[in-house]
Amino acid sequence: MITNRLVKNSLLVGHKVLRSRSSLGLGALITPRSCFNNTNNINNINKSMLLTNTPSTSSSSSSLLGYCTATAKTTSSSLGDKMLSITRDSKYASLTEKDVEEFRRMLGDTAVINGKEDLDGYNTDFMNQFKGSSQLVLRPKSTEQVSSILRYCNERRLAVVPQGGNTGLVGGSVPMYDEIILSLSSMNNILAFDEVSGVITCEAGCVLQTLEEYLHPKGYTIPLDLGSKGSCHIGGNAATNAGGIRLLRYGSLHGNVMGAEVVLANGTVIDLMNTLRKDNTGYDMKQLFIGSEGTLGVITKLAILTPAKPTSVNVALLSCSSFEQVKQLLVEAKKMLGDILSAFEFMDRPCIDLVLAHHEHSHEPFDNKSPFYVLIETSGSNETHDMEKINNFLEDIMNRELVIDGSLASDSKNVSQFWTLREGITESLGKAGAVYKYDLSLPIDNFYAIVEQMRDRLKGTSANVCGFGHVGDCNLHLNIWTPGQKYSRDMLKNIEPFVYEYTSKYRGSISAEHGIGAKKVSQLHFSKTHESIELMRNLKNAMDPNGILNPYKVIPSSPSST
Repeated sequence: MITNRLVKNSLLVGHKVLRSRSSLGLGALITPRSCFNNTNNINNINKSMLLTNTPSTSSSSSSLLGYCTATAKTTSSSLGDKMLSITRDSKYASLTEKDVEEFRRMLGDTAVINGKEDLDGYNTDFMNQFKGSSQLVLRPKSTEQVSSILRYCNERRLAVVPQGGNTGLVGGSVPMYDEIILSLSSMNNILAFDEVSGVITCEAGCVLQTLEEYLHPKGYTIPLDLGSKGSCHIGGNAATNAGGIRLLRYGSLHGNVMGAEVVLANGTVIDLMNTLRKDNTGYDMKQLFIGSEGTLGVITKLAILTPAKPTSVNVALLSCSSFEQVKQLLVEAKKMLGDILSAFEFMDRPCIDLVLAHHEHSHEPFDNKSPFYVLIETSGSNETHDMEKINNFLEDIMNRELVIDGSLASDSKNVSQFWTLREGITESLGKAGAVYKYDLSLPIDNFYAIVEQMRDRLKGTSANVCGFGHVGDCNLHLNIWTPGQKYSRDMLKNIEPFVYEYTSKYRGSISAEHGIGAKKVSQLHFSKTHESIELMRNLKNAMDPNGILNPYKVIPSSPSST
């Protein structure tokens, strides 16, 4: 057994583990920080950084990777070996000056934005893939105002795009053409918090990090952590059923959202703001809106169950010689860490090389390079108990030679360094060239094979392939990048539809956490059966018969599209 005791905040570790592996890196198995709040230290990828570092796409290449300029009646985007043609639906009315004046009367001048320069940020998506041509942004301050807007738009057949922090990756929160943008950014009030149940009630425009900062001194935390937490809105998180690194510990928003208030396309306000965990009175209607990406209704308020904030957090970085070892580590981590396991992230070696090349504050984690790396986080409330569990886990995996090297973070600086290697990947990819991104969920036995097969497919090309993600919940981020090059239709043909066919073959999901948006509409059939898509379409037609809410998104326009 490992013998350990705390002496002046240092953990003395028995020689058995140290001798089993000569290089443990970064001070070896020394004491982790206790009560460390990593909100401000974990690398936060914000909107402006990603827009700056992502290769821009000019209008002359607007047909690539779903990039859309809505200046013509038909928009073409290259998705795989087919051209996806999106035509503006003639059933929608065009905005008039009379409409603008009516909105000014409803909301006041400051809540109506129609200056061209002011509209650019709202019209362009987070990844610079899509650019609409909306002439109007509305910023209501209450549910009643949202209801008035939608009632008017429904009567006039004016299409509307609900927009939160606009940090999505599939073009779901920007117009394809001239749809009115309904921004929830002014609805950002925290309405109540029950310190007994842990339920927070807030408006949809609250920024995720703001909620975290509000809850922190009260001893609670939001059950969701995203790289874009400084910009994204909780309403948008719910509308897209955002995932992130905490899903392994706390589950998805389908389980953590207790109640919601939603405005339907015709302006009807649906009050589903239950704050109790048990309610077995018929259909759980709020679930329809979580993950619907604003196509069925506009979320205006939420009641969210928040867990107690961990007071003892440990982060370990491990290296492995094979993905089979990564799988074995996951099994052992679930068995031995159980209730305190909060993150299990993996990165292959190309990911580490990318971060080292493009991130100023990154460092080689160990003396020897390895094919795979695993970042494990535990979160609990008893430091002694947690240390005993993680020490037993580390001793076990060392003795069984499931890892090559390993290190336990000793302080907040080490924690930040470890998380930079994981969360710095997306930023580094943005600096590396044209990037083809895929957000997949796959059975663990077929999880990494797609990365290896993609490398084989792209041999002889300039493309590089890497894989990383939330292996604890089977979510793979597959990325292909071509250094110093622009997006290429020929390269895309080498990738698609293979990546979707592989995913479908093993009954995976073509969008594990990013959603469908506009970008993946024509690929929906790889994850949903024809009957499922028809049921989705029937729900949409019943709840939004005029189709004004977020058109051209999520659901294929007709059966022939599937």
